[in-house]
Amino acid sequence: MNWTLEVVVVPVSDLDRAKAFYADQLGFAVDHDTVISDDVRIVQLTPPGSGCSIVIGKGAVPQMPPGSLKGLQLVVPNLHQARAELLDRGVEVSEIQVLGQNPRPTPDPLDNVGFVFFEDPDGNAWAVQQISTRP
Repeated sequence: MNWTLEVVVVPVSDLDRAKAFYADQLGFAVDHDTVISDDVRIVQLTPPGSGCSIVIGKGAVPQMPPGSLKGLQLVVPNLHQARAELLDRGVEVSEIQVLGQNPRPTPDPLDNVGFVFFEDPDGNAWAVQQISTRP
């Protein structure tokens, strides 16, 4: 039996600001923006090429303190390109960091160990890891 992670709830304080950040700055697709009432709204966004989406919302999503989610991770085939894209979109992103020793330094020495880091406007923390090939 396959078990797939499909949705991660990201706690935010300002829904419209968060939607703009994830859609406009990160380039996530807006799957839906559903207003159920004045007190209930759910926005689902998906990173390009991902099978897992994020949900931001108010009223109908689990309540966590805004900015309390740490350790979310995206994977890209080219970290230099991804970092440049984030910078071009106005995202404050770290320099490329190499964490650990690469078990397979070819075809690219950044594979598995190359990361950049950023936060959304509420302080939810994201990592971006390079994996260009998988064994």
